[in-house]
Amino acid sequence: MEPDRTDEIVNKVLWKIPNVLCLIGSRDGDRWNAMTASWVTQAAMEPVLVAVGVDKKALTHDLISNGGAFTVNLWSREDTRTFVKFSKPAVKEGMSLNGRPIRTGATGAPIFEEAVAYLDCRLWKAVDCGTHSLMLGEVVDCGFQSDPEAGVARMEDTRMKYGGVRRGGH
Repeated sequence: MEPDRTDEIVNKVLWKIPNVLCLIGSRDGDRWNAMTASWVTQAAMEPVLVAVGVDKKALTHDLISNGGAFTVNLWSREDTRTFVKFSKPAVKEGMSLNGRPIRTGATGAPIFEEAVAYLDCRLWKAVDCGTHSLMLGEVVDCGFQSDPEAGVARMEDTRMKYGGVRRGGH
């Protein structure tokens, strides 16, 4: 029997993988950004590593590569509209990105004050994965900023889709 692998089927199958939806904070000197991301997972226990898939064309890729750090900001399931604003490079005004208050983490990368929880990571290694790089970050700080029992946003909470095979803008 021939495999039934069409782009549409690949997309539908890959979109079934449960993914968190979060904001990745990055900084290189005076350049700051945050982007919506869904390819995030723990990758190791010793050291504690978190992996984030970042498109090589994204500003965030450049900032993490040169700044050497990133944050993972887990957001409330009740406030998913935030993610639309971070699908393009962010605007920094004072200590806010796209109007959302931030503070500087231990690594210098931005942490969102409104995030349910955050991970502050020092870049451990970047792995070339074709169109994207897998940014492996060692967790140097983390914490909760609101109710530790609050649900965090997942891709399925929105109509957003990212992944599968290359389409339109990806």
